[in-house]
This record gives sequence, C-alpha cells and structure tokens, in this order.
Amino acid sequence: MYKILVIVGALLIAIPQVHAEPLELKHFLEKAATSNSSLKAAAREQAIALEQEGVARSGHLPRIDAQGGYQAQLDPQAVEFNGLALPTQDADFPFFSLSIYQTLYDFGRTRYRTESARLQTDAVKGLYRASEQDVFLQVVRAYYGILEGGKVVQAAKDELDQMLSHQRVAKALYEEGVVTRNDLLQAEVRVAASRQKLLAAQNAVQNGWLLLNYLAGYPPDFRGELREGTETAALPSPAAPVDFSGRGELVALQDTVKADELTVKELKTGWYPEFFLKLSADYVSNSAVTEQTIMAATAGFRVNLFDGFATTSRLRAAVAARSRDEDRVRDLKERLSLELATARNDMAVAQERIKVSETAIQQGVENLRITKDRYQEKVGTATEVVDAQTLLTQTRTDYYRSVFDLEVAAARVKRAMGQL
Repeated sequence: MYKILVIVGALLIAIPQVHAEPLELKHFLEKAATSNSSLKAAAREQAIALEQEGVARSGHLPRIDAQGGYQAQLDPQAVEFNGLALPTQDADFPFFSLSIYQTLYDFGRTRYRTESARLQTDAVKGLYRASEQDVFLQVVRAYYGILEGGKVVQAAKDELDQMLSHQRVAKALYEEGVVTRNDLLQAEVRVAASRQKLLAAQNAVQNGWLLLNYLAGYPPDFRGELREGTETAALPSPAAPVDFSGRGELVALQDTVKADELTVKELKTGWYPEFFLKLSADYVSNSAVTEQTIMAATAGFRVNLFDGFATTSRLRAAVAARSRDEDRVRDLKERLSLELATARNDMAVAQERIKVSETAIQQGVENLRITKDRYQEKVGTATEVVDAQTLLTQTRTDYYRSVFDLEVAAARVKRAMGQL
C-alpha cells in the first residue's frame, strides 16, 4: 500500500500545474514586473545608487572623529635643565581625542558631487525602465510564440490526418492493383514525416512555455490556456513626430552626460582651497602638567599645491568621458530611429502577408480537394496529393506566423517609442 501511495504521489508531482481560466498577455506582463529574477536584480542597482547619493550628501555635514588608547613607553620624555633631567610626561598614559570638522566653503565641490550622484540615481532608474521593457518584449514574443506554436501543432495534426487518409487510399488502390507499391511506400514515408513535424511543433510549444514561465517567474511546469484575442494597434504614420523620451536607456544616458558635466566642474575646483572650521578636545593623562585636556577651535584653509598632475589627469579623463557619452547619446538616437523604422516596416509587411495568406489558404484547400479527387479517380498521382497537402500546411503555417508576427511587430513599435 505504501509503495502505491509513493507512485501515485510521484505521478501527481509530474503533472504540470494548469491554470483554470484563460490568461491574457497583460497578466504575464504584470507578473513579470513583480517576479522576474533579472528585474529583481536590477532593482538592487537603484538601492545602491541611492546609498551612493547619501555618501555624496555627507560632505555637507560635519565629520566627527574620536580616538583613544593607552601608550606605554620605555622611558618618559624629559627635558634637561641645569644638568638635571626633568620628566615632562608619564611613562605610561591613556589618551583620548575628539574632533569635529566642518567644511565652510569649497567652491561648489561638494554640491557638484551631490548633484552628480543624484543624476546617476536617475540614470539607474532609467536603465531599470529599459530592462523592464526589454523583459516585456521578451514576454510578448514568448506569449505569441506559444499561440503560434499551438496553431502550427493543429496544422501539423491536420496534415497527419490527411496523410493517414491518403495512406489508406493508396493502400486500397494498391491492393486493387491500380497503383504500384511505390505510391504506398511514398504515403507511408509522408506519414512518418508528418509525425516528425508534429513532434517538432509540440516541442516548440513546450520550450515556449519554459521561456514564458522563466520570464514571468512561474515554475517550469506551469501551464494554462492563453487567450487568442489580438490587440494590434494602428500602424503609426512615418510622418508623425517621434518622441523617444519614454526610452529609459536614452534618459539614463542623457542623465549620465549631465553628471559628467558636473564631474568636470567638480574636478576643476581641485586647484582651489577649502575653508573649514575644526573643534577639538584632546586629553592626555600626564601628572607632569597642570592642564591635561586641551580644547581648541580652528578656522583655516587647506589647498593642494602639487599632486603629481593627478588632478589634471582626472580632469582630462572626465572631459573625455563626457565627450564619449555625448557621442553615445547621438548614436543611441540613431539606433532608436532605426529600430522604430524597422518595426514599422515589419508591421506593414505582416499586414500584407495576412491578406495574401488568407486567400492562399482558400486556394490551397480547393487545390487539395481537386487533387485528391483526381487521384481517387486514377487521373492524378500520389506525388500531387502529397505536394498539395504540404503546400496547404505551409500556407496555414505562414498565415499563423503572419498574424502573430504582426502582434510582435506592434509590440516592437511600442518598445521603440518607450510605450510598451
């Protein structure tokens, strides 16, 4: 009894999880937005950028340092007076110091650094949006790929049924001595080829589900019925003005250029002084003096006079980085225009392919009917029947592919414009 329960349990585990109600594309997009593993990792980048922004803002706040310890010396420090050594401190003593350092004015260095960090945070947010839309487009491809695969499976099943029917006819005619054994062998080979095609189509659907489940954060064995309704938008006019402000990667790169400009300004202040205020309290246990705690306030400035041309090199590198990112912005705008134009062309061609395929399917069905009748009347050949069925299957496959290619092309148009 126990073994039976184990076997039944194993079979239940092997059964794919099936969702009862039909699932729409919107469902998978929403699920991917919250559960996709790559987007979760990208979200961490935003948290990191925010903390880096906090590091930059810390320059506006005072710096407080504390130090303490216990020092043991071989001999105490002393001074010689009239031939006598007079100790000026104890041999062993504890010490403690506290200092508060506040920058008063640094010619905008901290302000530039803070604003640059804020822009970098905005850039990371833009990159996250770009990653999200990339994932959404992959979800669209996977979703319609499964729907297309399901139609191809059905077309392959229809072809297999037709080939089995043709095989039975060929066998009957062969037994009557009307056709040669070659017709029967050809029919059997075509049945085997149709079975292979059906298996390949079914495998493509299963692989499509694996990809869609990964993108949406579902377990690999999740399955469901996909709603076949299409939501194709109207083909946008090429003359209409294009706004790429919704493209996260472009926004991110533009923010990076602005941050580069602030970095250049920050590095230019490296040759200017920094004015500061410092409050300190230093305690040293010393029985040789009357005042063991020294409290002081210092207002001053500091400036680097020479650092081996490091500041100069950093400034030149920042200027070069700014120019590089400006070139990247121009290149990205051109690539986005190319991406949009390509998606528009593919969408227009898919619409035309659908019209052509719809007519071709009707012609293919009629062609197969006539060819089968001719063969049964011993006028046509087996090769003509096989070719007619193969042509009809290919025409149906082309139609289904055109329908779902149109949906994917429409999604690519939205993606190109940052509206997916």
